[in-house]
Amino acid sequence: MTISINCSGLQCPGPITEVYKNMNTLQDGEVLEVSVTDPGFMTDIKEWCEKTGNTLLHSETDGVKTTVQIVKGSKKAVSEVTSSKDGTTLVVFNQDLDKAIASYIIATGAAAMGKKVTLFHTFWGLNILRKSDINVKDKPFMEKMFSGMMPKGTKHLPISNMNMGGLGSKMIRKVMKEKIVDSIETLMKNAMDMGVEIVACSMSMDVMGIRKEELIDGVTIGGVAAYLGKAEDANVNLFI
Repeated sequence: MTISINCSGLQCPGPITEVYKNMNTLQDGEVLEVSVTDPGFMTDIKEWCEKTGNTLLHSETDGVKTTVQIVKGSKKAVSEVTSSKDGTTLVVFNQDLDKAIASYIIATGAAAMGKKVTLFHTFWGLNILRKSDINVKDKPFMEKMFSGMMPKGTKHLPISNMNMGGLGSKMIRKVMKEKIVDSIETLMKNAMDMGVEIVACSMSMDVMGIRKEELIDGVTIGGVAAYLGKAEDANVNLFI
């Protein structure tokens, strides 16, 4: 049995994410045929197959579009052979939109590789997780001041360079949409759907006056031990 999907136009990590989702619906020995235009896909899919225990059966390209066929299963994943520590953890310290996008691209890519992924949001990185439509009225003065000055959710995040009072963020979103690159909102939803654990630092929340009800659904509240426990079981640890 062969299932075909068309990922033409999708940019990284879109094609790999779609491969991951569709492979989960197949039985061992069944084939997934994927068409893509992303020039980096061939490198990605070879590594993905090696790490997940699937087999790259065939590939061809006409210089613009690449088509590959992948057989589900048939060999042991490299991660199972080489190491029991195969998780990925990211400390998301920064609130810049471009860095948030990078964090979630890495997270969804790692999840698609079969890794257990945890993102630990701390200090300014908590602003990525804030809801845009929640106002807590009973905060002390200092907490209200912090809340008012910090960006409230992904729609208000600045970029690290050429922000120009928020115009830079709007421009990069427009370019990403034109290039069919997933928005930060889509990346975050995909990450959660793929089982990525998103942890908000309880100490940072207390210091910055951010309440649990101000955070998006699906976020776990935890401390440094929660992060270190995940990091102990990971072979990739990043600070962004």
